[in-house]
Amino acid sequence: MAVAKRKRRGGPAFQAKKLKRNEKDAKTPAKPSDVAEEAAEAERDRIPGPVCKGKWKNKERILIFSSRGINFRTRHLMQDLRMLMPHSKADTKMDRKDKLFVINEVCEMKNCNKCIYFEAKKKQDLYMWLSNSPHGPSAKFLVQNIHTLAELKMTGNCLKGSRPLLSFDPAFDELPHFALLKELLIQIFSTPRYHPKSQPFVDHVFTFTILDNRIWFRNFQIIEEDAALVEIGPRFVLNLIKIFQGSFGGPTLYENPHYQSPNMHRRVIRSITAAKYREKQQVKDVQKLRKKEPKTILPHDPTADVFVIPAEEKPIEIQWVKPEPKVDLKARKKRIYKRQRKMKQKMNSGNAK
Repeated sequence: MAVAKRKRRGGPAFQAKKLKRNEKDAKTPAKPSDVAEEAAEAERDRIPGPVCKGKWKNKERILIFSSRGINFRTRHLMQDLRMLMPHSKADTKMDRKDKLFVINEVCEMKNCNKCIYFEAKKKQDLYMWLSNSPHGPSAKFLVQNIHTLAELKMTGNCLKGSRPLLSFDPAFDELPHFALLKELLIQIFSTPRYHPKSQPFVDHVFTFTILDNRIWFRNFQIIEEDAALVEIGPRFVLNLIKIFQGSFGGPTLYENPHYQSPNMHRRVIRSITAAKYREKQQVKDVQKLRKKEPKTILPHDPTADVFVIPAEEKPIEIQWVKPEPKVDLKARKKRIYKRQRKMKQKMNSGNAK
């Protein structure tokens, strides 16, 4: 069989076709006015990009979760903090039997370097751990006077996911343990700039105030007109217990000498009420003893009757006539009503016949 010859691409027929195609595709150059109009239309139809064109550098992520046994108020507080902090993550409740060092592993799995852990005890006491995982330091607080967003119903409001300002009391810079807590609170509660879930606005402020050896947390809205503050919520008070060098443990850096445990506080209240009851019982016993004691009879003082004027003696009158009987008005009215009823009954019976 004869082998069929293949046509070469560089032949004259192929080159002629290519020239024709180039002649068809070639067009007259566009005018500059048309190009400007097309560019204006494209700019009009273009979807605007994000407002923040910066780069997200601060990769702080906060893990917020709790132990089992918390009440509804703690659960609502935890949800409020998650809503106010867009850089936070959630996790399932941790079992009470597990040790606190397990939280470092949970933070590593969730890719978080800070942690807020709520620990409930006796279904009435709430403790908060603020920790820098996994190297520390960490601080343990007793949470008191909790008021959630749903409970307060304040007039303030802010955009969800907006970045807050952090306002600290000047007393934070006076003592070293408060300075350490200030740095820990800044790293936990400040929303990173250009975070994907955050909004590029600053419309509320977190305030941390030291009063009565406690840290008072408040959340206020910043009104644009006159820069006034209106409270939003939530609010709570942190009573410092200890500061540890490690995460959820380690050597103790500071221990609060003014701290009183909830059990001790309840014990003092019970002792006060018992003391009041004991005092009442002692007063009753003294009164009973006084009643049983014989009364001391004082001798008659002859000068006591000096100014006593004897009353005039009235003559005795003897009544010889029998007094008239008293008229009983109620009995008379009853008799009159009976007569009237009988008359009405007779009249009704006569009409019926």
